[in-house]
Amino acid sequence: MANVIRLRKGLDIHLQGKAEETKMNLKSNGHYALVPDDFEGVVPKVVVREGDVVRAGDALFVNKLYPEVRFASPVSGKVTAVERGERRKVLCVKVEADAEQQYVDFGKKDVTKMDGKAVVDALLEAGLFGYINQLPYAISTNPSVMPKAIFVSALRDKPLAGSFEFEVKGQVADFQTGLIALSKIAKTYVGFGENSSLLSELSTFDNLEYNVFKGKCPAGNVGVQVNNIDPVNKGEVVWTIGDPTVVLFIGRLLNTGKVNLTRTVALCGSEVKKPCYVDMLVGEELSTLLSNSYDADHSVRIINGNVLTGTISSKDGFLGAHSSEITVIPEGDDNNEMLGWIMPRFGQFSVNRSYFSWLFGKKEYALDARVKGGERHMIMSGEYDKVLPMDIYGEYLIKAIIAGDIDKMEQLGIYEVSPEDFALAEFVDSSKLELQRIVREGLNNLRKENA
Repeated sequence: MANVIRLRKGLDIHLQGKAEETKMNLKSNGHYALVPDDFEGVVPKVVVREGDVVRAGDALFVNKLYPEVRFASPVSGKVTAVERGERRKVLCVKVEADAEQQYVDFGKKDVTKMDGKAVVDALLEAGLFGYINQLPYAISTNPSVMPKAIFVSALRDKPLAGSFEFEVKGQVADFQTGLIALSKIAKTYVGFGENSSLLSELSTFDNLEYNVFKGKCPAGNVGVQVNNIDPVNKGEVVWTIGDPTVVLFIGRLLNTGKVNLTRTVALCGSEVKKPCYVDMLVGEELSTLLSNSYDADHSVRIINGNVLTGTISSKDGFLGAHSSEITVIPEGDDNNEMLGWIMPRFGQFSVNRSYFSWLFGKKEYALDARVKGGERHMIMSGEYDKVLPMDIYGEYLIKAIIAGDIDKMEQLGIYEVSPEDFALAEFVDSSKLELQRIVREGLNNLRKENA
């Protein structure tokens, strides 16, 4: 029996272009790349050279801070490039895939007979451990520090988010195996939505607790779930998996002995001709997926991930390690509105009912990427608190981060938050501040201070 947790704060943004529950067959062009920036807090050390031949599951780079944390190649093939940027920063490691895939065999394992150390060792060996994050700091976690608990969110509720219930069809056994494996390490809490059909297909086990979250976005944020179940205090560590596909990666590894980084991705957005789902490997090039998906004459923004938290990409980009959506929306730089903001605007979204569109009830909007205003002084208006279902003072915390006041940051709960928790606050913010960037900089500064 699952516990039910009700959240009263939040905001659902209904956008046009949600993926229909049909799958498109996609033939890859064979170009893949693993991007270290997809793993927050990792300092990469490349362990392959251009021209090396790798198998799926072989390490491409390791975390220099914790060399035992490896990052596996999604495919077998030839390493074609190690791209670097300024100050020799590793941008990505590219692999040209073989026609016939070869896998490292790590051996099938009976998860019910494993202990926590055996699970961690298996994930480290296969290059999957780096997909697990932690609070505080919202970074890829340290395997030598055991958590007080593990939190998994199987609820995707951001705008245009891909359905995990659709993705997990036919893979429930792998998902169950992954959850059992995590529960061997520490008490594991799994969050579901109130309409989730997956919950009834899962069995209960010791050290595994299911919770149902009733409320608006961002109820699916793993940080929100942590805050409402077992908040993080200074000196404590919890491991978090906000991307439930990672649990599938773990389950497949233990059930088959092979690394399989296939994920079901939603191709969505108001500019997409036929929004649908497609199976892709982590690091797969996006050019094949996006070649005829939208009108090339339109000025569009391609987002690797969700509209609120994703990164700007292009056709030449690669599927992010944690991206469950590829979103295409209008850029908005070719819009010329007569009289601008003074028009009544019946077709645009407003949180505070500045436009008449709220009179039409629940409808879907085709929003573009414009900020619609410049950065200005921060006003203590309570905007953040309305969309942040956490027991913290969001506006005061942001001010403390901007001021660099570490004591205040700690008192106001910075150890409990991640940048994505402020994504909705950034959307509604009348001051147009880049809140996610500010929170990330604050977490990085705090981590350096406490190192």
